[in-house]
Amino acid sequence: MLAVCVRAALRPGVVKPCHLVRPVTQMQEMSTSHQEGLPKLPVPPLKQTCERYLAALEPIVSKEELDHTRELVNEFLKGGVGERLQKGLERRARKTENWLSDWWMQSAYLDCRMPVAVYTSPGVVLPRMHFHDRQGQMRFAAKLIAGVLEFKKMIDTETLPVEYLSKKPLCMNQYYQILSSCRIPGPKRDTVANYASGNAPPTHITVVHNFQFFVLDVYNSDGTPLTVDQIYMQLEKIWNSSLQTNKEPIGILTSQHRNTWGKAYNNLIKDKTNKESVRAIQKSIFTVCLDAPMPRVSDGQYQSRVAAQMLHGGGSRWNSGNRWFDKTLQFIVGEDGTCGLVYEHAPAEGPPIVFLIDYVVKCMQRTEVVRSPMVPLSMPQKLRFNITPEIKRDIEKAKQNMNMMVHDLDVKVLMFSHFGKKLAKQHKLSPDAFMQMALQLAYFRMYSECCSTYESSSLRMFKLGRTDGIRTTTVDSSNFVRAMQDPAKQKSEKLSLLQQAVQTHKDNTYNAVHGQAIDRHLLGLKMLSIEDLTSMPEIFMDTSYAVAHHYNLSTSQVGSKTDCVMCFGPMVPDGYGVCYNPMDDHFNIAITAFNSCEETNAAKFSQAVEDALLDMKALLEDSQ
Repeated sequence: MLAVCVRAALRPGVVKPCHLVRPVTQMQEMSTSHQEGLPKLPVPPLKQTCERYLAALEPIVSKEELDHTRELVNEFLKGGVGERLQKGLERRARKTENWLSDWWMQSAYLDCRMPVAVYTSPGVVLPRMHFHDRQGQMRFAAKLIAGVLEFKKMIDTETLPVEYLSKKPLCMNQYYQILSSCRIPGPKRDTVANYASGNAPPTHITVVHNFQFFVLDVYNSDGTPLTVDQIYMQLEKIWNSSLQTNKEPIGILTSQHRNTWGKAYNNLIKDKTNKESVRAIQKSIFTVCLDAPMPRVSDGQYQSRVAAQMLHGGGSRWNSGNRWFDKTLQFIVGEDGTCGLVYEHAPAEGPPIVFLIDYVVKCMQRTEVVRSPMVPLSMPQKLRFNITPEIKRDIEKAKQNMNMMVHDLDVKVLMFSHFGKKLAKQHKLSPDAFMQMALQLAYFRMYSECCSTYESSSLRMFKLGRTDGIRTTTVDSSNFVRAMQDPAKQKSEKLSLLQQAVQTHKDNTYNAVHGQAIDRHLLGLKMLSIEDLTSMPEIFMDTSYAVAHHYNLSTSQVGSKTDCVMCFGPMVPDGYGVCYNPMDDHFNIAITAFNSCEETNAAKFSQAVEDALLDMKALLEDSQ
């Protein structure tokens, strides 16, 4: 666990799905037509970033630490080091399409050596389906596959609607990275391979059942996609060919620490058969995991249990071996009606994934019947693996480590039904800022202090833009949460402080979306000093810098039309991961923590968030 702490201190970014300030609109036009005209990501003014960095530190470090950091920042600004690095960054911005994207991909994902399962790959819990047998499971999976192939057609023909924010087109590049792609482990750094753009793009998906992988061709010889009925028949064949439950769970290797998996991977693909099987998984358009039913839990625990299943599969006894965690998109369909997905985060953020989900769910609701051509389809190919004693040992080690991760992850999904985003809008408040203040209040009530908080925001207004961070903890948010705990404060004053904190958050969000936040700029300056092989500037070696990047609250809003919720693990050993989907009349909120930390508890924090939201609602209504 300590490695996570070190990682958070070393890199100023966290790897979470992101949100946008306002609802994104879509316009039907070529989704690549605006790409060339998109503006480049700006390099913010150095003085502005330094001032905003000090302001962000004020509520989370002591006065002594802040005074010390102020001296270091002044030295950085006036001593020539900052100016030299800033000019280098501006030079890089002129020469590249995006000065940040390669560094971000490297530092946030490919250099990260923690397992992708739990630590970086988000899961999505879809509404519970009302099937309880394999026929229902197959039928649902067949419709889902057909829906994703319809989505793929828009990608292939470049007819995906362009998204707009504040009448400005957004970069659509991430949509072209999520299908036919896979992360490839390396001994020290991973890579991402995208097989979609070649002379012979993949025409198959992989299906895994009872730990056994199959290649399922999803196109007819004339290039038309298989119909739902054809896919269903092929899935039946796969099911009937994989009834044995004693097979080695080769996929569990992908859940390991990246260095460990990198070595095991090189050992695995020494064998020609194994190499071909691995390549077939990597090149597939996406993966479908047909999961065995999980142990039954009460209705109150159901969503939390499914969220955990999406993140890690439930352990080696259950479905953790029924995955290839390096695969960008894995749709999970359980025999017991649980369904969702897990995605490898390197190629894309949350919004493209959620757009895909919304599109596929809409497709699946259509009842039109497409007549299947009466063409006999060949048996889907089962992928073979030769398991040597060494590979067997690697699998056993991966099982043990996965079971420890499963035991350590504490997940609570809060389906908050008292009100939704409409309430904040009625009071002319940003729903996202309202939720963020509730998280601040909940944390302060539990720990009597404010903490470093990260909320992901999108940089897709810019070419190849990924994310930057919104720093939720501000002097204004601190004033608000302290006032809420002070019985001497009048309700009118508390409301005024809430409104101010919400406005500050809204301003910070606007700055982040427009490329004027601090975290990626600081990362760029730091990366440049590493590349220049000069001594590391002291502001990056400072205690305040470590505190600022130790995110006890790592948060993200991922809005969806579908009544689903995204979830991800905490960024630090003593922190929480919080993802929420604000619906009109309710909020879906997924909270994670680690059981190995005595101070954190997902259920207690969930209760604190519920109480905070209700108290803030009362504050709005009592003050009318």
